[in-house]
Amino acid sequence: MPVRPLLSTVSGAALLLLGAAVAAPSATAAPSAPAEYVTVDPEGKIAADGTVTLTGTYRCVAGTGRVYISSSVSQSTPNVTYGIGGSVAVCDGAEHRWQNSGKTLRNALKAGPAEVEATLLELRGSGILILPVPHATGRHDVTLVES
Repeated sequence: MPVRPLLSTVSGAALLLLGAAVAAPSATAAPSAPAEYVTVDPEGKIAADGTVTLTGTYRCVAGTGRVYISSSVSQSTPNVTYGIGGSVAVCDGAEHRWQNSGKTLRNALKAGPAEVEATLLELRGSGILILPVPHATGRHDVTLVES
């Protein structure tokens, strides 16, 4: 086998291994905090008229479109979720509080355990279309308490 192609192959393999070693994170490096997230407080409120209020925190970085926080809650019935309001997010890299309120049909929710999903969703223009771009989603177990 000619020497030149062999040296070229060995050099290429060495560069690949060196690149992989440099790109691999250190085993002792501490994980960094997520750049974007949304949390839900462990307790939500349910009023006598059935209005549910959910709260939590979020952090997001600047997007090119408007960003909203949506929330939904499910309780005893599997695969049935109810949307609970929405609010505008401020995406400046700082942590902020959010609060959404809404009422379900026929007061479908009661005080007690529930699961909440909160989503940071950007509506980004793309030509004549507006595309939903999720920034962060969180699922949390909560307790709905009478307020």
